[in-house]
Amino acid sequence: MARKSVLTDVQDVQLAIDLIKWGARLQLLEQETSISRERLIKLYKEIRGVSPPKGMLPFSTDWFLTWQPNIHSSLFMNIYHYLREHAGMSGVRAILKAYQLYHEQVMPESGEPLLSLTRAWRLVRFFESKMLQMTHCTKCSGRFVTHTYELHRRFVCGLCHLPSRAGKTKKSRELMAA
Repeated sequence: MARKSVLTDVQDVQLAIDLIKWGARLQLLEQETSISRERLIKLYKEIRGVSPPKGMLPFSTDWFLTWQPNIHSSLFMNIYHYLREHAGMSGVRAILKAYQLYHEQVMPESGEPLLSLTRAWRLVRFFESKMLQMTHCTKCSGRFVTHTYELHRRFVCGLCHLPSRAGKTKKSRELMAA
């Protein structure tokens, strides 16, 4: 019995290390491991060299439905669903693997993708609570994140119907100038 507890402890620590390396917030670590808050804070400081960020986690589904975050969220959720259905993965390990694959696909120049691991974890929780769902675009047939209780009969995604100001940010102008 004691050996099983030690193995579980080691697995939890390794999971926490992996999550911290990918930018997980303390609340995510507390929910997904059985490690005490004090020990997680020490581990976070040891790995990242700084204290964990404070503050509330994102709690609204609205962020995931705006133009650019929706594209990133949809890409992540499609990867996540694929891993669950075809690789037999589940739980936080499926979220972490899907996030790693998502990160490989977006390869941001700034080093930080639009969708953080903590936001990806919250996104999966919104799906589990049936607040969000995947909907097929009527033009490209891609699957995109949408509110569960919206009408989706003629849904057109943000890639097929770009907003008029899409991509016209200060950051994008600076990248084009460089």
